[in-house]
This record gives sequence, structure tokens and C-alpha cells, in this order.
Amino acid sequence: MKGFVLGIVTVILILALGLLFTLKGFVNMRADNPPSKLETAIAGRAMDASVARRAPELTNPVTPDEANLVAGARLYRDHCTLCHGDPAHPKSLLADSMNPPAPQFVDDKPDMPENQNFYIVQHGIRWTAMPGWKSVLNEHQLWQLVAFLSRMHDLPPAAKQIFSETPPQTQLPSASR
Repeated sequence: MKGFVLGIVTVILILALGLLFTLKGFVNMRADNPPSKLETAIAGRAMDASVARRAPELTNPVTPDEANLVAGARLYRDHCTLCHGDPAHPKSLLADSMNPPAPQFVDDKPDMPENQNFYIVQHGIRWTAMPGWKSVLNEHQLWQLVAFLSRMHDLPPAAKQIFSETPPQTQLPSASR
């Protein structure tokens, strides 16, 4: 029994020291400093598990026809390319300044089910640069965007044309030093 109590006290002490270490600012929170492999593994798995648990089992009500894919391409072009890339910038203009890095969808297509992508686009991801879009886009637009994401590598010509256009706001000013 004495060993058990000593084990519990030791675990509590280790957790308290870890918390103190974190709260005293010894954990580097810079976005331009890559996360450790451990942080990447834990955060990625935690995010995937959280989304899988919380995303309602919904079916996309938007038909993936040309009109909806064109609308989704326009939404992606106007709201997502700066972080997630486009054909002109497969590695987005902000790719090297975000940690955790945003998925670069031109080279690494979205592989989550549509209900999970909808949940992420709607609510965002904490401690990343991914905002929740539910106060900017309506539910129909969110589903159009999700339909586009699911088919962005196999688009009809009109949607592909919109996707290929680079909006002016994605041109970042060069950094002055």
C-alpha cells in the first residue's frame, strides 16, 4: 500500500512540475517554430478523435452538380487559398508561417468524410489558424465548400476555371527588413 501511495504522489508531482514548466513560459508558442514530433503526433490524433466523436453523422444535402461545385470553388478561392493553396500556389503563401501547418489541399487532398469536413469548416480548429466559418457563410455555402473539397481534384471545367483564378487579396506584400 505504501508503494501505491508513493506512486500516486510521484505522478501528481510530475504533473504539477509539468504544469509549472508550461505556465512559467518555458514552452515555446511561436507559430514560426515547428512543433516537436511528439506534439504533432498527439495534437493530430487528438484533433482527429475529437472531430470523429463530435461531428454529427450528416449527409451533404448539396448535390455536387456544376453550379454547386462552381459556387464551392469560388468560396474556396475567396476564403481558403491563402492558407490551403491553389493551383498557382500549391504550397500556400502562408504555409511556412503556420504551426501546426494548414493542410495543402492541392497536393494533399482532403481525406476526411464530408460530415467531418463540414464540422471543421463550420467550427474551426482551436490553437490553429483555422477559423470557424459559421458566422461568415451560411449552411448551404458551407456544404457547397465541402462538396468542392471532396471533388477538387476532379472538377467540371467551369469549377476548375474558378479554382484556377487567383483573387487579388492572396498577393501578400513582400516583407520589408
